Amino acid sequence: MLAAPAQRIVTLAPSLAELAFAAGAGGRLVGVARFSDFPPAARGIPQVGDAARVDFERIVALKPDLVLAWKSGNSAADVARLESLGYRTFVSEPARLADVPGLLHAIGALAGTLPAAGKAAAEFEREIRALRGRYAQARTVRVFYQIWHRPLLTVNGAHMISDVIALCGGENVFADLAQLTPNVSLEAVIAARPEVVLGGGSAGGAKEFAERWRQTAVEPLRGLPAFHINPDHIQRQTPRIVEGARAVCAALDEVRRNRR
Repeated sequence: MLAAPAQRIVTLAPSLAELAFAAGAGGRLVGVARFSDFPPAARGIPQVGDAARVDFERIVALKPDLVLAWKSGNSAADVARLESLGYRTFVSEPARLADVPGLLHAIGALAGTLPAAGKAAAEFEREIRALRGRYAQARTVRVFYQIWHRPLLTVNGAHMISDVIALCGGENVFADLAQLTPNVSLEAVIAARPEVVLGGGSAGGAKEFAERWRQTAVEPLRGLPAFHINPDHIQRQTPRIVEGARAVCAALDEVRRNRR
């Protein structure tokens, strides 16, 4: 804990800026990472680089009393350098939906905005609990989740996206792989026998994503149902992942209806 609530906060990932706003600390942000675009107010805050390159000079000029870092997105060397410069850093890595409320509370405690953080956490828990109850008995659907197409990337069972799939009654066909975001082949996808493809990894948007799978030259996968999920709603570990979960659940419901 800090001796006093943080008044000047720098976030090193777009998801962390979003979490800070959700926890009631958006007004304390003096620096954010590149691509921090939600809520809209985040776009007007000075940028301090991204996961590949942290702008230390900018951070020093901003004089933060707290830096929020992303464990798997920011390098350990960058975090260590910030700490060596005397900046208090809070490093997080939410891996499950259940981690989001705790992270909101933690940021609220550091910024002195616990009432707002607690309210956001309770609302998130309520919405997730409702979805969990609704799909607890749903027929299992085998899911291939694509986070990018070249190379073909997916997620394993330790990723929060896999937790969302399970919440909706789905089964991640690559849950057992060791790497968090493994590169897989089309042959491996065929062997995994998914019933549906979900994802946001496509340069051409929702229409291109679905058509790529419906018209693929790989015959065993041709015509496989494919649904685009807004990446910002599911690949950022924030309260907005509820929106991504609703989209995933709706897609799996459609598969179930068509397989009767």
